[in-house]
Amino acid sequence: MSVLIATLIMYQLLLLSIGWWASKRTTDNEDFYLGGRKLGAAVAALSASASSSSAWSLLGVSGAAYAWGLPAIWLIPSTLLGFIINWYWVAPRMWQQSRDNNALTLTEFLAGPHGDPARKAIMRIGAAVILFSFTFYVAAQFQAAGHTFASALHIDPVTAIVLGATIVLAYVMLGGFWAASITDTLQGILMALSAVLLPVTALIAIGGPGVLLASLDVDGLSTITLWTRQESLAAGIGFVIGLAGIGLGYPGQPHVVNRFMAMEDRKAIPTARLIAITWAVIIYTGMVVLGWCGRVLVSALGDGEQVLFALATLLLPSVLAGIMVSAILSAIMSTADSQLLVAASSVSHDMRNGKTATRESLKLARWIVLLIGIAAISLAIISPQAIFSRVLFAWQALAAAFGPLLIITLWRGPVLPNWRIAAMSSGFVLTVILSWTTDTPGDIAERYIPMLVALGLAWWGSRKDT
Repeated sequence: MSVLIATLIMYQLLLLSIGWWASKRTTDNEDFYLGGRKLGAAVAALSASASSSSAWSLLGVSGAAYAWGLPAIWLIPSTLLGFIINWYWVAPRMWQQSRDNNALTLTEFLAGPHGDPARKAIMRIGAAVILFSFTFYVAAQFQAAGHTFASALHIDPVTAIVLGATIVLAYVMLGGFWAASITDTLQGILMALSAVLLPVTALIAIGGPGVLLASLDVDGLSTITLWTRQESLAAGIGFVIGLAGIGLGYPGQPHVVNRFMAMEDRKAIPTARLIAITWAVIIYTGMVVLGWCGRVLVSALGDGEQVLFALATLLLPSVLAGIMVSAILSAIMSTADSQLLVAASSVSHDMRNGKTATRESLKLARWIVLLIGIAAISLAIISPQAIFSRVLFAWQALAAAFGPLLIITLWRGPVLPNWRIAAMSSGFVLTVILSWTTDTPGDIAERYIPMLVALGLAWWGSRKDT
């Protein structure tokens, strides 16, 4: 246990050192929000990937595989779909067009140039959506950090949540985008290594692929139920299509899209694309396999989202177990830091209508990081929820608010002012309403209805004769 604790402490000190280093390179808003638009291929790919994946990718996906069994296999193509859409279609267009209008945030990009009649309204609506969604999203990350610290260090969960959140807040407040991007790159590498080492070790421990496949073939279940957890063919198809909606939400994530805006060279996009998609294959395949192995090795585990930690401590020496725990924290921090940064930009930049950077606005951004962090800590402690469900709610709200409007803007050009407001507002509001009122296989209604409505409004508003 002492070795595990020492490994954790060294890793956290490294993150804080990166934050201190990055603070020396942060002098204005473009540095704080986009790293001066100087990200290389590897940093852009790994930081975008790690920040999009969060604790959901390690704890949520492995936990879903542990709980669902074979149906979790559909999470792999669903998430890969999002990576492919973002890197093949969104990234090259976003890189160019965000430079053309000099936007520093996704909301500013969608709001249009100064003088646009809808600019102020869109930036404020977008900022409100981001603050609402990211408070839930970051709370899920802090809750996951708390579970991890509590399990590893045997401390009170509330103390553990505060400890994990404090480390994230410290290096983001110090270094902004540079700190988030460099630490996300380090964390992305660590996550990928963990997604290879631990699943392979677990697969060997259960006796190989044959034993794993046999454990997934549950006697007495129909083919539809075995593959989808649903009783009928129609419900099974709905389950699969609903999960695919997760991938369609990637273009609407501000903390991912801003990496495309921050890349230094468009020629680096193909290299970054290859790195990002390879990383995604490793992470999601590894976590699904790990969850399946956990069903054999620790069948009595009460909380499926702790299967990674349980298998790390069961199968690995203390040093490697410490690295695995650090990987969990990496997934948490790589998303929380980026989301805190985007939330700060929403208030200090977007709420101020994209005014020129000043020392005071940088100070405001850091205060916003702190205040949102405190709100997220409070939510994680007072109203804890399953990481999987809380992340997907926030993810879908952002996806429906920003994704359809972004796709139409990149594809067809500017959308008329009132239609932009309608698309963004309807996507967000419908997601919130449907998340409270419907329960369909794969959450297909929540995934698709808001996005289709927002897409239709944005498309109609882009028609030149409207």
